[in-house]
Amino acid sequence: MTVFPALVIPETLAAGPGPGNTDPRVLEAFAKTGVADHMQADVLRGMKEAKLMLRELWGTKNVYTFGVAGTGWDGLDCMHSLILPGDKVVAFVNGTFSSIDGLTIRMKAATDEELAENSLDPKPASVTIIDTPHGQSISAETIDKALAEHKPMWAFMAHWETGSGRVNDLKGFSDACVKHGVMGMVDAVSSLGVGDFNIDDYPGVVAWASCPQKGVLSLPLTYAPVSFTDKAIEVVKKRGCRTYVHHPILDARHWGIIDGKDVDAPVYHQTHSGYAIAAFHEALRIILGYGRARKASDYKYHEAALRQAVEAMGCEVTSNMPSLVVLNLPGKLAGREKELVQGARAQGFGIWPTLSEPVQVRIGILNQLSPEQITEIVSRFADAMLAMGAEFDKAQVMNQLKSYYAKAA
Repeated sequence: MTVFPALVIPETLAAGPGPGNTDPRVLEAFAKTGVADHMQADVLRGMKEAKLMLRELWGTKNVYTFGVAGTGWDGLDCMHSLILPGDKVVAFVNGTFSSIDGLTIRMKAATDEELAENSLDPKPASVTIIDTPHGQSISAETIDKALAEHKPMWAFMAHWETGSGRVNDLKGFSDACVKHGVMGMVDAVSSLGVGDFNIDDYPGVVAWASCPQKGVLSLPLTYAPVSFTDKAIEVVKKRGCRTYVHHPILDARHWGIIDGKDVDAPVYHQTHSGYAIAAFHEALRIILGYGRARKASDYKYHEAALRQAVEAMGCEVTSNMPSLVVLNLPGKLAGREKELVQGARAQGFGIWPTLSEPVQVRIGILNQLSPEQITEIVSRFADAMLAMGAEFDKAQVMNQLKSYYAKAA
């Protein structure tokens, strides 16, 4: 029998689109949690308080707001479970992850015959995919035109698309859904906890899904936040959905949400881990203590610093997200994006390429909201570029960054 050596994973600087570097307080909450039965009183209290904090973070009165056990994929699957075979859907796509959402929607909406015809990439007649080119945001005009033409039951859009680093028009999406009597779904995986917005301000959207490891900055395998309006829940009550674990109503029961109300009595749940509850609870405490508006402002402030620095190195920034810079390398290095990323990652500097064409470089600042942290990211990216033959004065770039923060101070 082979017994492998103990696994040792070194610390790296997570400077990509997500997950972000976990706050030490979250790791401490996870590690110091006692070995407790999943029905222990403090575990149940943590679940109750977590759902209340989620409502505050989302800016919503939706009772059906809770965490789906797992990663962002689980939250998205719970939201997309509203869609049944044959449902008419319009999905707006402008990058890698909204494209995956689009595929999920096609799988959910496909009839048995359509799924059997191509089970891994079905093309149901009831689903329309509206593609916006990589590097562009989805506009209100595009949304309104498509919903007017196709008149679907559901519409879908990612709020912030990390595949291309673009912010899409959430107000335009909600307004068009209201105007055309469509129920909207939004992938808020990258915007929750980074942007300052209240989901109740967007009445055209009936379902939202996010993830635990980006703006919320918990551990990846904890809880993916979801929120459903009463209208969405009524649709599920009437029609059902083809899942048990990710069922919007049944899963909510594990969080003490029954018949549209919070219940005080202990409710049996899906054997949620006390460790995961403690980590998620602490992550929510951190972000609410920091202040949602302040955090959103800080992300914009530090993204501007990073943007100016990489542009000073000759890069072209094509993104407009406050937590992520997506860029084209200068001419001499064009076409070597993956090589640069691999070299940086070998040095413990976790930047990312885009995962679909065109290949670009992505540098994220999740939980990196200090001049010292941004300075380290800029310095390490400069070193990675210079090692590949880029031509710029690093000292000048670093002085410019120092000047940016000095002026602000």
